[in-house]
Amino acid sequence: MSAEVAEVQAFLDGGIGRIVLNRPRALNSLTHGMITTLRTTLDDWAADDRVRVVVLTGAGERGLCAGADIRAMHDDAKAGGAGTRAFFRDEYRLNALIARYPKPYVAVMDGITMGGGVGLSAHGAVRIVTERSTVAMPETRIGLVPDVGGSRLLAHAPGELGLHLGLTSASMGPGDALLCGFADHYVPSARIPELLDALTRAATPTADIDTVGAVVAAHAEPAPPAALAGQRAWIDACYAADTVEEIVERLLNSGVPEAKEAAELTLGNSPTAVKATLAALRRARTLPSLEAVLDQEYRVSCAALDGHDLVEGIRAQVIDKDRDPHWEPATLAGVTEVDVARFLAPREGDELGLADAPGPA
Repeated sequence: MSAEVAEVQAFLDGGIGRIVLNRPRALNSLTHGMITTLRTTLDDWAADDRVRVVVLTGAGERGLCAGADIRAMHDDAKAGGAGTRAFFRDEYRLNALIARYPKPYVAVMDGITMGGGVGLSAHGAVRIVTERSTVAMPETRIGLVPDVGGSRLLAHAPGELGLHLGLTSASMGPGDALLCGFADHYVPSARIPELLDALTRAATPTADIDTVGAVVAAHAEPAPPAALAGQRAWIDACYAADTVEEIVERLLNSGVPEAKEAAELTLGNSPTAVKATLAALRRARTLPSLEAVLDQEYRVSCAALDGHDLVEGIRAQVIDKDRDPHWEPATLAGVTEVDVARFLAPREGDELGLADAPGPA
């Protein structure tokens, strides 16, 4: 019998603590066990003087991480969702740890990096994209709302770009990921091995974020153009409307083909999730910290678990793959203000409390 291969490989490479997400056949999607291993590893390495820099990569060539294992989430949600609540709690606490990690944390967002993969990478100190990078928060497509701190990233993207990405579940290429604040450097995938070797040589006892940044910058190149940069005019004008219905109307009446496509994408997503996303992102702009946003996201995600659309969205996209979700309510008009308020309201037993924590989570 062959030895079981670890889903997270963690090892020392000189002064580098290397973390490799190792479920390539599943696009390195995250299980609860992987979240637990990542947390334990990072906690141990924070106190280990041998580790001067942490580098996160994904096994295979298809992506860093496609997000949570939503097949497992689907089954658990049908059974009441207790396991998924625990997964969210531990995942969001891990996201907060990464954001304030005491050592340089480098994430290589090569290939598909979505949902939970964004949470593991885009809060790091140094975030790298390649020509193969596809970055997205696609939650509204499955009846969920952007989470893992992604709602903060989207809320603080230039103009209304984040709202456009959140409502449509559209993907970003490397240029757009840099424009929207999800990444810092563009390094061609062929240069990543060379970059990792250079980081290993630079990981001396005096290595700090400036050292790491200089090494990455020396291997970086100008990114491909950001497609969204040339679309700011209609995006900012349309998404400034007060409601999703008004946003869709502006998109449809703009006369811009890309805007019509954005309206169609939004209308195909969960109406409840889309309206909750608008409210969550606009509120995230006013929240003072990532921890406060993660607290809000936990309430929102737990509310989604109690609804119909999350199980149905995963069924349609991943289980049956018929791409024909039957949302309840089926239209934007059917989603009331009370329905949306339920996502943001404090919920007994569904509070994360990160923003109130006196020290590291």
